[in-house]
Amino acid sequence: MRKTSLDCVHALAKNDQRIIFMGSDLGVGTLKGFKADMPERFFMEGISEQNVLGMAAGLALEGRIVYVNTIATFLARRAFEQIVLDLCLHDVKVRLIANGGGMVYAPLGPTHMAVEDLSALRSIPNLTILAPADAVEMARLMPLTVDHPGPVYIRLGKGYDPVVTEGHPLPAIGRAVLARQGEDILFVTTGVTLQQALLAAEELSGQGVSATILHLHTVKPFDAAAVLREAARVRAVVSIEENTILGGLGGAVAEVLAEAGLPNHPRLKRLGIPDVFPDQYGSQAGLMARYGMDAAAISAQALALLGKGA
Repeated sequence: MRKTSLDCVHALAKNDQRIIFMGSDLGVGTLKGFKADMPERFFMEGISEQNVLGMAAGLALEGRIVYVNTIATFLARRAFEQIVLDLCLHDVKVRLIANGGGMVYAPLGPTHMAVEDLSALRSIPNLTILAPADAVEMARLMPLTVDHPGPVYIRLGKGYDPVVTEGHPLPAIGRAVLARQGEDILFVTTGVTLQQALLAAEELSGQGVSATILHLHTVKPFDAAAVLREAARVRAVVSIEENTILGGLGGAVAEVLAEAGLPNHPRLKRLGIPDVFPDQYGSQAGLMARYGMDAAAISAQALALLGKGA
């Protein structure tokens, strides 16, 4: 997914003189084609993310569109104040390409896992938050970011994630995608959790349970209308995110359901990382299973909500 996004930045920059790329210690060879083609618009600033965002904001205030790429934790944690004050307060066109959202960096432990970025960044005015499910969706979203107003945070998976969005319509920032239609339960997903929800829906269909899947590649602005429309038809709702359950996608779903007071009163379960630092080193898939975000756990939660569990 990262290579796809950076290749898109290179292609977009060839046709738009406003576009600049900035990175922080990304390694020799990253976007070497961009650097060769447009060296005056390529900056590699080392391990200084707070400074990078200050530079990016200044360039954006001068009419440039700046794409910044580094590890998600180094943006959402280390440079949080700069995102708030330099980018969002001034509402500038800086696009943050965040590598390794969620538990991608599980081999490196909790210091490198971005498990609260959706929650923290969702609270900031003017910030758009994107979390595509795969490289195909990423490639379709990237051109939309060029002239999108204000700053954008783009949360990337690990790359080589299974492609599950090829049949989807062209995305629109801020609009959810109806990935599957069902009658009994609604799964609300973002990022790579769409893949596990699709697997769970297939498993449930063999047990007589029909699942709708609403995929939110845009976490903010949140498509409340779509969530309410689909939730009004089902008995239960499950949100699934590779993020803490405190204040992220599940929090947004809970907020709109609570305020809407739907007449069918669907039950809600938020699946994600509990209020802990992930304490095991290993694989992303292993930790997703540990915290109940794999297809088997999603199916079990759905059956329990519907009163069909063991």
